[in-house]
Amino acid sequence: MPNSEPLPLYGKEYKTDPYPLYRKLREEGPVHRVNFPSGVDAWLVTGYDAAHSALNDDRLGKNHDLGNSAWRERAAIMPEPQHSQLQVHLLHQDPPKHTVMRKMVTEAFSPRHVERMRPRFEEIAAELLATALDGGAETGEIDVVAAFAAHFPFRVLAEVIGLPPALAARFDRDWGKVVQPVGPADPLRPVYEGRLRGLQGYIAEVTEDKRRDPGDDLLTKLVVARDAGEISKEEQDSIVFQLLVAGQEPVTNQITTALVALLRHPAQLRRLQEAVTEGEGHDPALLARAVEELLRYDSAFELTTWRFFAEDAELLGTRVPAGDSVIVSLSAANRDPERFPDADTLDLDRTPNPHLAFGHGIHFCPGAALARIELQIALRALLTGLPGLRLAVEDQELDWVRAVLARGVDELPVSYGPSATAPATGCPVRH
Repeated sequence: MPNSEPLPLYGKEYKTDPYPLYRKLREEGPVHRVNFPSGVDAWLVTGYDAAHSALNDDRLGKNHDLGNSAWRERAAIMPEPQHSQLQVHLLHQDPPKHTVMRKMVTEAFSPRHVERMRPRFEEIAAELLATALDGGAETGEIDVVAAFAAHFPFRVLAEVIGLPPALAARFDRDWGKVVQPVGPADPLRPVYEGRLRGLQGYIAEVTEDKRRDPGDDLLTKLVVARDAGEISKEEQDSIVFQLLVAGQEPVTNQITTALVALLRHPAQLRRLQEAVTEGEGHDPALLARAVEELLRYDSAFELTTWRFFAEDAELLGTRVPAGDSVIVSLSAANRDPERFPDADTLDLDRTPNPHLAFGHGIHFCPGAALARIELQIALRALLTGLPGLRLAVEDQELDWVRAVLARGVDELPVSYGPSATAPATGCPVRH
């Protein structure tokens, strides 16, 4: 049975390394009462089989209208009118509306389509890295986030959805922080609301630009569907909002979690670095296999978004009231030793690897194929272009993002090139 008092899912220690807590919770049972920074109490699902079951449970809906008053008072913190205008995207829809909206975006993110664009994505990665290493010094130090990871996913996304270069150049990454909770009493609330207004104005510019100058792209497709009455203006704007925010920030974070994991495992780092540098002739599948394991080992999308029962129901042996929020821990599922032998070990040869980093069921991430390609390209570019890669700070100095659902670091200073001393790999976190 769950604890009588909800466990807090926040704080520096938890965000730095949540895995000891997840191990404890898995051992105690599949469902737990937890508390989020906003003050919301929720039901957290841990364990692989439990997560798989919950993600495929059609009794659990995603529409915010299902949330009860206790949830709504604290969780629906995006103010009006933005909440009604930007929060009706795919993540918050159920069939049949979800089916209609998802179909509109799947073609642009299909494996075949994004694979054809791989050469262009590789050009973008090379351009960014060349700019970061301006001067071509054989040794130096860069912040991987500021120099590469904060820009590569967005530039790729812009190409995929048809965002014009002039508009893409004006996107403020700070707008992405609107998904991080800032309550009404928080002193940063005015800053938060300013970001919301800025992003909403930007979305209006993007959609109007596509109406004036349509193209053969996803953004135009959304505008045409809205003008034809297939979706509402709010649904159109919400999908664009989801693309611009959820479509790139998780990949930025996943690049950082992958690199941190490799830096904490120098033998694995050297093996992968040698493989991509030498063309992988002896093991052509290593990079793709490594990406899958890095997704499993430390997923950037740590928790799912809210789910709700329309009426009181039993979830994996626990009674959950109608309208209470249910959250699935993807990271806890991906470290379940019942599903993954030596689950706390980073094993680049792990196969099969049925991780849940992209979720499962009807809400499986539509951008999964693109994310996989982005991670393969990013790791190849960074490991090839930064020989002798090592942390430029102590491991414990890394500052993990405070976002509720996400894992990653906002800054990742690394050194590269020959070193007079052994490469600094930081202090591995023991699990």
